Amino acid sequence: MKSRRKIFQKRNGGKSMLSEKMEEALNEQINKELYSSYLYLAMSAYSSSVGLTGFAHWFRVQVEEENIHAMKLFDYVNNQGGRVKLKEIKEPPMEFGTAMNMFQQTLKHEQFITRSIHELVELAHAEKDEATASFLQWYVEEQVEEEENDNEIIAKLRGVDKNEYVIPSVDQDLAKRLPPR
Repeated sequence: MKSRRKIFQKRNGGKSMLSEKMEEALNEQINKELYSSYLYLAMSAYSSSVGLTGFAHWFRVQVEEENIHAMKLFDYVNNQGGRVKLKEIKEPPMEFGTAMNMFQQTLKHEQFITRSIHELVELAHAEKDEATASFLQWYVEEQVEEEENDNEIIAKLRGVDKNEYVIPSVDQDLAKRLPPR
């Protein structure tokens, strides 16, 4: 059975539907998504080490989501006849301080990813690559959800100074998060 890539390349004269700039930018985004997974795995390990098992669970689910994000990009590049070029993933921090600090870092990281996705959309339009621009809309919507979730958790954590039971309550809530489908 022929692979989709070989079939695609035969139909398209062996060329990628992606410009070199677009392919490189998508490969960079794959790396960012894999780093996100690695970062959240470190946060899960840290949460577990300080007894926040609900937080640890929440971040493990987030690891799965980030891997899905990376693999969707991976498959898209391949299906467009491009070439995935995996890069080194930098080491994440291993200490995160308070639960509030951890989620502030999470929000800051997701805002970075959001900017990166928006830059990809702009590049796709500049390259007149409407297929990629359309594909990236899923990521635009996903990032809105990611930032909303982080902001909601931060809002819950703001009550820590006023109520010592906030952390255990938030920890229990986070333990209920379901894995991605």
